[in-house]
Amino acid sequence: MLVDPADGSVLTGVADGRVLRLRPEDGAVGVVAETGGRPLGLEWLPDGRLLVCDARRGLLAADPDDGAVEVLATEADGRPVGLCNNAAVASDGTTWVSDSSTRFGLDHVQADLLEHSGSGRLIRRDPHGAVEVVAEGLQFPNGVALAVDESRVIVAESGKYALSTCRPDPGAQEPAPLLTNLPGVPDNIATGDDGLVWVALAGPRNPAADRLAPLPGILRRLVWALPQSMRPPPPSQVWVLAVDPVSGRVVHDLQGTHPEFGVTTGVREHDGMVWLGSIQGTTVACFPVPADAGHGPAPPAAQPSTDADGDT
Repeated sequence: MLVDPADGSVLTGVADGRVLRLRPEDGAVGVVAETGGRPLGLEWLPDGRLLVCDARRGLLAADPDDGAVEVLATEADGRPVGLCNNAAVASDGTTWVSDSSTRFGLDHVQADLLEHSGSGRLIRRDPHGAVEVVAEGLQFPNGVALAVDESRVIVAESGKYALSTCRPDPGAQEPAPLLTNLPGVPDNIATGDDGLVWVALAGPRNPAADRLAPLPGILRRLVWALPQSMRPPPPSQVWVLAVDPVSGRVVHDLQGTHPEFGVTTGVREHDGMVWLGSIQGTTVACFPVPADAGHGPAPPAAQPSTDADGDT
């Protein structure tokens, strides 16, 4: 999910491969591009194109004027990008991208989380197109954000219930913890206009999954092999945090419910409005940041339709 600062429209990827533009003032929906895969995270590139993390095709660039799509990267350090998820872009065009799993694709996300395989990577692509892995062994790295001063890269590790940080430098490194033991599963993250890192929580922690974590891999594999009908779905809940990117302090903890929206997997704060997306729904949502926001419930969300599953 992404907001166009030029006109306030909202861009989101959907399940059929399209990138859509939603105009909140009249509810109009237009197609920006078609990737032929599954677009997830979106960001702006310095040349005005959209950076698209496509879970099936890799890292792409899409021209919002004519819809032309260019493949930027499909592998890093000689290994294919397994699940290109989210990204952050520096002012010079350097891009950091989460490759959530090198073992499982988009259709088997739960398998990676339950196996706790730690096969995720953070990838860096420089402005000249060189691609390298800067961190690996991550527990399903998902959202990626860049501090306003570009001094650090923040990564949400869904399988670790944590936010980690890396230096923006090239070369392999060990991520440092920023915020650990989160109460829910962090998904997409984004730096807002307010300088805070906004975190979409896809749902509360699953006690059963926590108990599985220390068990041998073969037992965890038996659980994810169960039919979907035997696995409880995540609760329908609007839940986002806003975090100080330096101290890791939680500034806002906003929770609520809405009959037409839940399982928050995408978030973007722009000009005092928080926009939400869900990979399991057909709508996007928004609400203004409460003037006295802190730890408390979010107001009811509003939903312009996307007519397909939103991004994550």
